Amino acid sequence: MTSRLTVGITTRDRPESLKRCVGSLAHIAHLKPEVIVFDDASRTPVTEQLECETAGDLRVIRCEQGEGYIVGRNQIVREAGTPYVLLLDDDASLLDAASVIRAIGMLDSQPRAGAIAFAQTTRSGQPWGERRVSAAQSEPCFVAAYYGFAHLLRRDVFLALGGYRDRFEFYGEEKEFCLRLIEAGYRTVYLPGSPIAHEPDPVGRDRQRYLRYVTRNDALHALYNEPVHRLVWLLPARLFLYFKMRSAWRIDDPFGWAWVLSELGSNFRPVLRERRPVSATTRRVWRELGRAPVPVWAAGEQPLES
Repeated sequence: MTSRLTVGITTRDRPESLKRCVGSLAHIAHLKPEVIVFDDASRTPVTEQLECETAGDLRVIRCEQGEGYIVGRNQIVREAGTPYVLLLDDDASLLDAASVIRAIGMLDSQPRAGAIAFAQTTRSGQPWGERRVSAAQSEPCFVAAYYGFAHLLRRDVFLALGGYRDRFEFYGEEKEFCLRLIEAGYRTVYLPGSPIAHEPDPVGRDRQRYLRYVTRNDALHALYNEPVHRLVWLLPARLFLYFKMRSAWRIDDPFGWAWVLSELGSNFRPVLRERRPVSATTRRVWRELGRAPVPVWAAGEQPLES
């Protein structure tokens, strides 16, 4: 059987989580997936961490510079040899085969579905609160964006849209890509009945870094995709949120705002060259899906608005 699926895992210094993630791929061994692990400069190379692990056709790509998981995800998709790519955080793990099989089936049946979002649970199957999706939603639905811990992509669409923004490095890449999906006439489908476990590993998580990068990348998101008349108030609003979150989360980062401004200054010219503001229709669809997901079957065979 020729595989239609590549599983990509990005990791740095989380050996126990990585082993659990790779081990969970036994659930889909019968699909014979290609498995690519991006080792983002782990102190102990992944080839040593997984010395006793087997998961079919597993290949490790090592980056010595520590360029971030966004760069890793892009490289995984570029090197994948299959039409569909399942990207997993190293602290995610499969609970069964059915979730992945249903996701593949959704891409097969919905040609304008560009990405699949999974339900986020603990390893025992307890659901997380899904802020981007109505808690009452029980059927597959179109949503504004997915959580990056686990998502299935059409490789050709992802590459045609340029993938994730390498410039983001960490955080915020999913929603920016999903906005561009809508602009291109595609949608993200959430499958509430397809759980994948995610129990965040604390290694490498830094609230100060998160706050800085979320603020910077939200501003870069606006620079890439928003018309000039909206940037006038959106950019100051992004910086205001930095101070609001810093206070609410009690993060000691007195000069983080200066780092954010410095980063925006150094990225301004290249982003200006690459920016392609999305249409007003795309922004409206994005807002509407963020407020109320649309059941896939309710859309029937109607062409998707773009």
